[in-house]
Amino acid sequence: MIERKEYLQRLYDWKDEQVIKVVTGIRRCGKSTLLKQYQEKLLQSGILPEQIISINFEDLEYEELLDYKALYRYIKERLCEGKMTYIFLDEIQKVDSFEKAVDSIYIKDMTDIYITGSNAYMLSGDLATLLTGRYVEISMLPFSFRDYYALTAPELSPDAAFADYMRYGGFPYLSTMKKTPEKAAVYLEGIYNTVIIKDIEDRQNRRENDPSKRKITDIALLKTIARYLASVVGSPVSVKSVTDYLTSNGRKISPNTVSDYMEALKESFIFYKADRIDIVGKQLLKSNSKWYVVDLGLRSHMLPRQKYDLGFSIENIVYFELLRRGYQVNIGKSGNTEVDFVAHSQDACCYFQVTADMTSEETFSREMRPLESIRDNYEKTVLTLDRFTAGNYNGIKVINVIDWLLNP
Repeated sequence: MIERKEYLQRLYDWKDEQVIKVVTGIRRCGKSTLLKQYQEKLLQSGILPEQIISINFEDLEYEELLDYKALYRYIKERLCEGKMTYIFLDEIQKVDSFEKAVDSIYIKDMTDIYITGSNAYMLSGDLATLLTGRYVEISMLPFSFRDYYALTAPELSPDAAFADYMRYGGFPYLSTMKKTPEKAAVYLEGIYNTVIIKDIEDRQNRRENDPSKRKITDIALLKTIARYLASVVGSPVSVKSVTDYLTSNGRKISPNTVSDYMEALKESFIFYKADRIDIVGKQLLKSNSKWYVVDLGLRSHMLPRQKYDLGFSIENIVYFELLRRGYQVNIGKSGNTEVDFVAHSQDACCYFQVTADMTSEETFSREMRPLESIRDNYEKTVLTLDRFTAGNYNGIKVINVIDWLLNP
């Protein structure tokens, strides 16, 4: 079992704080396992077993707690007087009106609450409505390449593991199984259909009496838009460009509907949107964002037997690695040129270009030009698969992307 150190640290950073910790992310990315690993860390640090209340609502053992009043009584009876009680509620959405129990426990002294749930109920847009108390959202992703390589070394070299990772993605269980293309396809199809059909349709049912909420009723259209977004990963996308694509293929549809469906795909954690920013003016630009798919294995499922642009696939991996490392990530515009990623932390930012190969003079100049046009002194890096051009060029570092991904 791979220890998800970055997420464990985020949970530990919020330990004992009076906020509800909500772990979100696409199905099967490891949320339940993360809670188990964190509980083990608590026990190792001296927390007593009786200070931990852990309930997985997918376990039939806890069926009687699916009533929120019964859940509240169960937890209340087990609170440790004079000591912090750590409460873990996994797949909490199975409890009708669960927020009433969670909020009631939250206001009691010496309680520290951690919850996960299906995306149909625990999407970030609904959290503020469901939980009247303060909460912090920890958004979880599938395995990083570093995690994946830790599982496959020494059987595979870094280069071979990276090729595998690009093909199959980083869902934890898929990463650990004895993979064949057929088994991987079946597993990924199960995740994809569950998110697209069950999560989004279930959420639709919860919203059917709320006229202010968007209506997602055409699953075939949703899948068509998902396939299109997967096919243009790394390219600028707008609601208009997606609408024009659908219209050109004989589907008359309004931009508002397309916008709603794109938002549903983002809220279900299949796609993440990176907005463009003017590097000089530091202003967000409204047009032509980029959309990245949470896992390249899912992209392979959505677009079977197609060849992908290698550079855009690497760009997709780098985008999520920057998110894992705690950055806010935008696409950068510098004059008439574009920088692949502007990564912001609390006190600084850095710039990244991503390309498959820098060995040709034309590509080298094209990738360097946007970074050379930026006049500030923040770190500038080009990430590439080739190992021949690595070095420092007037302050711009060229680094092999596999080495960068493995560097903690």
